[in-house]
Amino acid sequence: MLTRRIHIAILGAALAVVTAAHAGTIRAEQAADHIGETETVCGQVVSATYSTRTHGNPTFLNLDKPYPHQIFTILIWGSDRTKFEKPPEQAFRDKDVCVTGRISEFHGKPEIVVRDPKQIELDKRPTGKE
Repeated sequence: MLTRRIHIAILGAALAVVTAAHAGTIRAEQAADHIGETETVCGQVVSATYSTRTHGNPTFLNLDKPYPHQIFTILIWGSDRTKFEKPPEQAFRDKDVCVTGRISEFHGKPEIVVRDPKQIELDKRPTGKE
């Protein structure tokens, strides 16, 4: 009986740690409700483009729905691309990611401008897909 209580207590503590580690994250579809706030937004990069013909040479990583129907965009300006080990459009394409920063709005769509690679992490939260 005591062993079972200990196992339940350990399981509860582990669940609390996992929940706390990912508290404060929102899904890409929720980002529009948080314009002006600093948040961690998570989703799958479903389209990724390095736009060399656009002023500022931006890289666009669109979460959950591809351009032009994107619901959230991670924007990396060309001047910040050299900070990444691999080109971001290659490193993150088709990956589940979380990005942290101030959510702004551009043409009615929420986005976070990334200036430091540490703002983007692979999403290691359990997905239930396993």
